[in-house]
Amino acid sequence: MKKVFAAVALFLGLGFSVNAQEGGSVVPNIDPNAPEMKFESEVLDYGTIKFDANGVREFKVKNTGKSPLTISNVQGQCGCTATTIDGKPGWPQEPILPGKTASIKVKYDTKRPGPFEKNVTITSNGKEPSKVVKIKGVVEAAPAAAATPDAK
Repeated sequence: MKKVFAAVALFLGLGFSVNAQEGGSVVPNIDPNAPEMKFESEVLDYGTIKFDANGVREFKVKNTGKSPLTISNVQGQCGCTATTIDGKPGWPQEPILPGKTASIKVKYDTKRPGPFEKNVTITSNGKEPSKVVKIKGVVEAAPAAAATPDAK
């Protein structure tokens, strides 16, 4: 009798487990009125810039959705890409209304000579909650130290 009870309990347990997994695979409905980010360009090309030049650039983003767009975070790929400029977030703190455009500022550390290509992740309440854009360019080599006359 114990074996029959154990088999029934095991069978029911497996049935509930399969049912729970099927229920978890439901794709959530996307709000048709959700905000949407549309970028002028998803790749910001610095071109060739001088060593220790101003590394601040802007992505232009337009809310093409039907409700306000709130950007909650902007994160650079590494420590060489900052999204906080002069101690303040480089993205709008107020919602971007439908049809309006705003800027997202990023800063690359131009004391790192050579080519670079870095990702910037933007988190929002949009239809696409996480969007990756890129910055790229080449930082020229540091200028050589000025020659000093030999002291004799």
